Amino acid sequence: MKYFIAFVLVAGLCALAHAQEQSCQVDVQSACGQSANGGVTNCNARYGAIGHLEHKMQDYIQLQLKKSYEYMLLATHFNSYQMNRPGFQKLYQGLSDRAFDDTIALIKQVTRRGGSVDFSKPHEQGVAQPPEVHLNELESLARALDNEKELTNGAIHVHTSATHGTTENRIHDPEMAHYLQENFLGKQAESVRKLSGYANDLSKLVSVREPALSVYLFDEYLQKQ
Repeated sequence: MKYFIAFVLVAGLCALAHAQEQSCQVDVQSACGQSANGGVTNCNARYGAIGHLEHKMQDYIQLQLKKSYEYMLLATHFNSYQMNRPGFQKLYQGLSDRAFDDTIALIKQVTRRGGSVDFSKPHEQGVAQPPEVHLNELESLARALDNEKELTNGAIHVHTSATHGTTENRIHDPEMAHYLQENFLGKQAESVRKLSGYANDLSKLVSVREPALSVYLFDEYLQKQ
């Protein structure tokens, strides 16, 4: 009798384990959309509002890459023997490298969230015109300040899209908003403040002293930053 009871218990445990295994398998197949050929199209990293934010992030990525290119041209311009401004070259090379690194970081963030970036798609503002880089020192600072404000507003635009929504309408994404706030908004604010200070300082210097000497001294200052 005791062997029969033991057999029944073992059979019951096996049946329970088999049922749990089948239940798990059904859940996986249902959640991941597993088909007969083994496809798992829904097993991805997409969640939250990535579908709503993906194209906005792509526009911001393209904007960062565009500004990196513009800054690189400015750095090359001031590194020429005619201009010979190593301080300005250092400033714009640093901004170019930062914008390029931010481009890579944004691409990684989008793909980490299950999205993709397609550089064959045109930017929302259309085909970019070649930037004017043959500027004097003060004009270049003004251009750089405008660029940084544009990058800041781009980050704010995506951040606003990620926060001004609800879970129900699937356009609320706290993780993406946190990422932008931690990695871009504060950094961009500091960059805008620094360049606005540079532009105002140089403007005052050239207005009260010999312009050529003022620009030379300011370039020496930039080299030490």
